[in-house]
Amino acid sequence: MTADLTLALSILFVAVHIVIIARILLRPQREPASRIAWLIAALAAPVIGVLAYLLLGEARISAKRRARYRQIEAHLPHPSEHDDIRRALAATPYAAPFALAETVNRLPPTAGNRATLAPEGNGAIRMMVEDIDAATSSVHLSFYIWLGDSNGVRIKDALVRAAERGVKVRLLADALGSRSFIRSAHWADMLQAGIDARVALPIGGLLWTLIRGRFDLRNHRKQLILDNRIAWCGSQNLADPEFRIKAKFAPWVDIMTRWEGPVAQACQFVFAADWESEHGDDISELLGDAAEPPPVAAPGITAQVIGTGPNLPYPAMPACFTALIHAARRELVLTTPYFVPDEQLLFALLDAARRGVATTLILPRRIDSRVVAGASRSYYGDLIGAGVRLYEYRPGLLHAKTITVDGTVALIGSANLDRRSFELNFENNIMFADTGFTGEIRARQTAYLADCEPVTGDRIAKMGIAQRLWQNLLAMLSPVL
Repeated sequence: MTADLTLALSILFVAVHIVIIARILLRPQREPASRIAWLIAALAAPVIGVLAYLLLGEARISAKRRARYRQIEAHLPHPSEHDDIRRALAATPYAAPFALAETVNRLPPTAGNRATLAPEGNGAIRMMVEDIDAATSSVHLSFYIWLGDSNGVRIKDALVRAAERGVKVRLLADALGSRSFIRSAHWADMLQAGIDARVALPIGGLLWTLIRGRFDLRNHRKQLILDNRIAWCGSQNLADPEFRIKAKFAPWVDIMTRWEGPVAQACQFVFAADWESEHGDDISELLGDAAEPPPVAAPGITAQVIGTGPNLPYPAMPACFTALIHAARRELVLTTPYFVPDEQLLFALLDAARRGVATTLILPRRIDSRVVAGASRSYYGDLIGAGVRLYEYRPGLLHAKTITVDGTVALIGSANLDRRSFELNFENNIMFADTGFTGEIRARQTAYLADCEPVTGDRIAKMGIAQRLWQNLLAMLSPVL
């Protein structure tokens, strides 16, 4: 290599380094901890830090896909607003989280809904199969992980039966989470049956994917909508609880809910946006007031759909979680498999406990990510010190994502309390106000607690210095991981 070429490459790298540092400092809507972490990485290890930022530093979606999201949002019909529902919520302490949630997708809260809490594990899959077998016009499905095991094949076979009797079946499976199923004969069977099956966020060639955007932006949603009047929402993937691809962490313990009423069409809206983003046909005739299913109960459950993703102009999911936590007056119970909070969520939890709210956080003891496990446990001391009642679930990986507030309001869905769900994943959740159904979710949380062990201050005090250093390092690096 000649001296002139070496000098030119050195000048080019310095220029790139300066541009990346400027981008880190100037990029909007980045929290200070994340900005500082990336700045340290770029300065301490210029080559590795710059490459890491180019690959992972920003939740980049290609300009073409971002423009398509805007066009889709603009043309899809939104349901009419219901001022009477807003007025009813305004008379409660929980108006703020519902008002904030409405700004995410411009989907207003709905009333007149009915919900069923499915049994754990295989029971939820059986009920979903029954609904698919009873569908008469349309079945729309979007899931992150789909495995070719017993439950995965049961769902596939039910979809094939639906297509064969003339039901229009549209489905999305994430390119990364369901990659083995997409490559299998099961996928080919569905295509052969006439099912419109599409890959969500296809990866393609790795180099081109990295150029156009991040490969780890994933569609993490888990939803099933039938005949525009029934919707499923929760944490369960299309797989057996034994989750054989990560069997040592099994069983996966999930929660799924079945909804009837106007909220089903709000779930349909989220599916329609994803569907058209993957070049699916226009299904807007299933949306809007003319297609909205009638209420099934009076007054029924008030429910609000929240569909978030990196295409939004602000981090909507942590904002909605935080607003709900701030609304708690007496009791707050949360379950999540992955706990790597941003600052606003962490401080909201600490503040809730300090102001006298009985705050309980349930996490799994065994987590399928050592990085997440270490980062999560770095917060244990602060949580216990603030008065949070912290528990670890023993039997398997508690994968349920739930929040209950004062026995009155709850939130369930696909989003974890971690930065991946906040910044990189497309997620779907339902927040609702109803003492009866919230009580059922709260009872399920109590059942989890029966299989938990409390995390005590003594246990934290006994941690060695090396363990604490490792956990705190992972927590410090979490904004860049």
